[in-house]
Amino acid sequence: MSLKHSLLVLLADRPATGYELSQKYKEAIGFFWKASHQQIYKQLKDLADQGWVTFEEELQAGKPDKKKYQITSKGLAGLRAWLSSEIKPSKTNDALLVMLYGGKHVDDAVLLREVKRHQLLHQKNLQKLEAIESLYLSLDSTQKNSYRLPYLTLKRGLSSERAWLEWSDEVVEVLMAGSL
Repeated sequence: MSLKHSLLVLLADRPATGYELSQKYKEAIGFFWKASHQQIYKQLKDLADQGWVTFEEELQAGKPDKKKYQITSKGLAGLRAWLSSEIKPSKTNDALLVMLYGGKHVDDAVLLREVKRHQLLHQKNLQKLEAIESLYLSLDSTQKNSYRLPYLTLKRGLSSERAWLEWSDEVVEVLMAGSL
């Protein structure tokens, strides 16, 4: 998977400016695929150069012109090909796991402080996901059905955050006790 595909997924739903894509990315795909504002704009330029998206410039008084991007038939074909392909399972790069693995070289209090900091971050993320789930659950059945696949990605995120928090509680217990 690449940033290219995630942007095409968003553009397949509706045309958007780079700013709108960046915001939508944060609200949806950003929970499971990270990209900076700069990376998004660079990828949009590359997609336009490849003919996978086009854009119309919208004039703005006193500001740079806006570019409204739209997926092309070539981009839609590329997206469909990718959506139909086999992908490798994702690997996790987690610095906290590396810290714990090598943690015997520092005091447990150092690790405990970092784990607790991460717990707060994961708890905040869980709260955001739960708020999104509440919005989904308030939809009528037709709307729910149209968002059923994104909802499954949301459920994966909820499950992951809850599992992480449960695991981290065990880590805190072990670090506080000094043994298993």
